[in-house]
Amino acid sequence: MKKTLLLLAAVASFSCKNDNAEKTAETEAVQVDSTNVEEIEYKQVDSKVIDNDSLWKPFEEDLSDFSSEIYEEVKVLIFEKSIPEIQQAIKNDKLTYEELAMFYLTRIKEYDRENEFSLNSVISLNPNLIKEAREKDQQKSKAVNNHPIFGIPVLLKDNINASGMPTTAGSFALQNNKTGDAFIVKQLKNNGALILGKANLSEWANFFCEGCPNGFSTVGGQTLNPYGRKIHDTGGSSSGSGVAVAANLAPVAVGSETSGSILSPSSSNSIVGLKPTIGVLSRGGIIPISSTLDTPGPMTRNVIDNAILLDAMLGVDDADPASKAAGGQRTGYYSEITETSLEGKRFGVIKSLMEDSLYVRAINDLKNAGAVIVEFEAEEIDLPNFIRLLNLDMKKDLSAYLKNYGGEVNYKNVQDIIDYNNQDTLNRAPYGQALFMGIVDDSATSEEFAGIKDSLKTNGTRFLEKPIKENKLDAILSINNYHAGYAAVAKYPAITVPMGYTSENKPAGLTFIGEPFNEEQLLQFAYNFEKTTQRRKTPENYDE
Repeated sequence: MKKTLLLLAAVASFSCKNDNAEKTAETEAVQVDSTNVEEIEYKQVDSKVIDNDSLWKPFEEDLSDFSSEIYEEVKVLIFEKSIPEIQQAIKNDKLTYEELAMFYLTRIKEYDRENEFSLNSVISLNPNLIKEAREKDQQKSKAVNNHPIFGIPVLLKDNINASGMPTTAGSFALQNNKTGDAFIVKQLKNNGALILGKANLSEWANFFCEGCPNGFSTVGGQTLNPYGRKIHDTGGSSSGSGVAVAANLAPVAVGSETSGSILSPSSSNSIVGLKPTIGVLSRGGIIPISSTLDTPGPMTRNVIDNAILLDAMLGVDDADPASKAAGGQRTGYYSEITETSLEGKRFGVIKSLMEDSLYVRAINDLKNAGAVIVEFEAEEIDLPNFIRLLNLDMKKDLSAYLKNYGGEVNYKNVQDIIDYNNQDTLNRAPYGQALFMGIVDDSATSEEFAGIKDSLKTNGTRFLEKPIKENKLDAILSINNYHAGYAAVAKYPAITVPMGYTSENKPAGLTFIGEPFNEEQLLQFAYNFEKTTQRRKTPENYDE
């Protein structure tokens, strides 16, 4: 199993990095009790691109009227609350959607940029947010069956197209990439959601520079972890989405994953992150790495909100082959989630992870709740040519995005962006662009490419399917994003839930991996674990 864990760390370091880029997955599986915690040294922390005056200009007048007294009054109704709790307060006329939006704007202004607590998790804000929130307040009494997402501000990872804000992927090159709405954003709006803004990310979803830290982009600067600012890694690539939700700068956020990009920052920031089966959610209008593996997914502080956000993005996108092939998924995930017994549910436990005390405690929690725990030795299976799959997909998929979904930008392919960055690498690519250059250098025949994809899917499926079938498992239990590579190529869904903190206050997540299109079951398992354990805690410097 050591070989397998080391392989996974190598895979993750090139796509969506593990929780700490300097450690292998194997060393991360063992807690370290140390009082000598050192700060991470970053090459660049603050953004050289974002102009705070311009960012906040649309909100100056409204924020000046939102006094600290009003903030404290509404905080009781919003802070660390679930969407159903917030909606109940609004239904009872104790809160408005405008106040909800103002609350999160106030927190972003207070905590996100240029101060001792700054997290650099937000890249841009929807300039029409307050106007749209007021419209929701006017509309709320006219509709009886509003979706639970109605009026709730949603933060989008900044590789997801949304009108009114550029979609940059964190890249200097795409600062003016002004687009229409991605398919999932249209669905969110159709269900009444408010778009809060865009979240920082690992530039180009962690497939740009080699050895660069999680959460860094030339547009957004270095995202920092609220549980250990400059101490703990944020995870990536949906770093800003994870950090903002953890610190209550947004109620919910959307991330995207190729291999670990939702699971990693969710577990690193003590929130719930779901990587759905490929095709459950459309990828249309999202800057890609791999059309084979990419998927957006919900990132939230609790499981019920995760189900609500997932449900609000559902829909068949005929322009996305994976979405079309998956067909219409069921709706109402959130209404079916209840606190039920885990009696008789069978969970597979990977023996090599049993050195981790948080994992062992989580397993005992499930056992005490009636679950059947089955320990097994994970098979040593390679994922050959994983990076080549990403190279070959990105080469064609980015060109397709720029052509079909991009704004008025003067790039047609990866090489064009490399050439642009080379004009000023200090500001446009301070960590280099080695992975982009690897994309350009790679090539394969259609037969070779098909063979790479088939081999990876076969190997990944075998790693997960064999123990599931042999032991009649309902799900496999992992830690953080340790087995994200296998789930990615097998196209299995996975959800991570807070399971506690190390002695250094580093968050960790229990990750449930299930068979394709079993999102409802995974959400139910995660919900019951969450209710039984209640392990998430608010980062202490961000609870005012």
